[in-house]
Amino acid sequence: MSRGRSRLALWLRRAWLRVVKLTHPVIGPFRERWRRSLKLRTMAVTGLVTGVMIVIAGTFILTSIGDDLYSARRDQVLQDSARATVSAQQLLDASDASEHSTLSALMTSMRRAVSDTTSSQMFAVRRQPGQAATAEVPQDFSTEIALGDLITPDLAKALHSGEAPQYWQPVELDTPSGEPGPGIIVGSTLTFPGAAGTYDLYIGYSLAETQSTLEFIQRTLMITAVILMLLIGVLVWTMTRIVFRPIRAAADTSRRLAAGETQVRMPRQNDEQFDLLSDSFNHMADTLQQRIAELDELSEMQQRFVSDVSHELRTPLTTIRLASEVLSAKASEMDPAQARSVELLRTQVDRFERLLTDLLEISRYDAGRVTLETEQTNLVRLTEEVCEGLQPLSPSLIEVRALGGYAPIEVDPRRIRRIVTNLVGNAIEHGEGNAVVVTIDSNQSAVALTVRDWGVGMSAEATEHVFDRFWRADPSRKRTLGGTGLGLAIALEDAAVHGGQLEVWSEAGVGTNFRLTLPRSEGAASFLSPLPLIADEHLTAAGDPQSTGGWLRRPMRNLGKRRRS
Repeated sequence: MSRGRSRLALWLRRAWLRVVKLTHPVIGPFRERWRRSLKLRTMAVTGLVTGVMIVIAGTFILTSIGDDLYSARRDQVLQDSARATVSAQQLLDASDASEHSTLSALMTSMRRAVSDTTSSQMFAVRRQPGQAATAEVPQDFSTEIALGDLITPDLAKALHSGEAPQYWQPVELDTPSGEPGPGIIVGSTLTFPGAAGTYDLYIGYSLAETQSTLEFIQRTLMITAVILMLLIGVLVWTMTRIVFRPIRAAADTSRRLAAGETQVRMPRQNDEQFDLLSDSFNHMADTLQQRIAELDELSEMQQRFVSDVSHELRTPLTTIRLASEVLSAKASEMDPAQARSVELLRTQVDRFERLLTDLLEISRYDAGRVTLETEQTNLVRLTEEVCEGLQPLSPSLIEVRALGGYAPIEVDPRRIRRIVTNLVGNAIEHGEGNAVVVTIDSNQSAVALTVRDWGVGMSAEATEHVFDRFWRADPSRKRTLGGTGLGLAIALEDAAVHGGQLEVWSEAGVGTNFRLTLPRSEGAASFLSPLPLIADEHLTAAGDPQSTGGWLRRPMRNLGKRRRS
């Protein structure tokens, strides 16, 4: 039994999934629209509630009117039948006929009296069962053959044994068009003089007119309900537009503010609550605009300060460098302690000069005054030259794997060389003496370069800050190449100004992989890097970058201008 239920449940589930799959193209967009639109939900709920109320009210009205019409028509029919019965009985009571001929004439007169008195011409006269049948009594009569078939035994029995003057039952009577319609048959008794005995009088009344009246009222109510629903729909739509207008105004103002239109403000809505919202929103916008202006001014002052200080420091730095060179020339004549001091002075002067150079470069990027001097450059050759120059500083081999990228691309070679130098230098710095692999490849849309080391690596948290200025994963770690802490930040800006991407994947204890991707065409909207970011041996673990490592892709800004040299 349980197996049968499980099969049935499985079949029902599959059937439901097929139904969902077939109806998804129609229901899916509506469901998404329903989820995102408060206006649609408000109109739908209001329309549904209104429709239910109209249906309930219409049903109640139709039921009440139908019952009243039926009751009024039934009472009218009973009164009409009673009047015809009384008239016919009076005629029979006034006669003393006892022979067959006179009884037949009396039957004819009685039928004429019933026909003249009642509003219906559909009646039948039948002798009650249980009386002695003789040839002297009048025969049964019916104006409609089908009327006798409609008289049920229950109605005949009620007339025979009941004490009420008349009984009735609902039936279906043929209308003039031949279609069946509602009707009522009213039965009463007539007593003939002499041996004729008692007869039953059945009069049929059609309720087709009452039914037509009820159908007309029903059609009128339905048309009225449809018109009312349309009017309510228009009213709800209009009201929702009026109610949601301030919300749309706030959303539009917020969108324009987010787009950089700092002067836009939310208009007043001539409503106490919404005007309070508008005033608060506009006050917030004024405050934000003021803070943004202050921050812009502060940022500009900071950039100018860094640039001016960097320029101003060059003059004393040049003087210090000349003095250090003079001292270095006489280092052979000094004692070892003085010679060591001169060497340290020269080293720190070099580092200070590199720091000033990097600060000037960062200030140019911040000010947006970077100009590219582009030319056709072979990325493979450029990378080989950089690696050859850094090889003496590395305790292990620096391997260049050129899978592609031989075709020249339009870049600024000085900046690309600086990126590659920085990435390879970092790999040597943190590679723990292991090999460094530089891979180059290309496709139709881009050229990519990766620098992979098997050193200390970084955690996911450290990877998020690797491109921050002056940030170090391990502040206590000694710099072997004398970096300034701005190399990766400048490399990120150099990649961005080319419209490219600089990304990093790293895992603690495993190593790091930097990937530089440059588009072949200037201003390319999208491109696919030909080299993977995550190392092949760690693709299975890359689904959870927050576990032991991670990868980071910084958004690229299109900075500066290109200039072909």
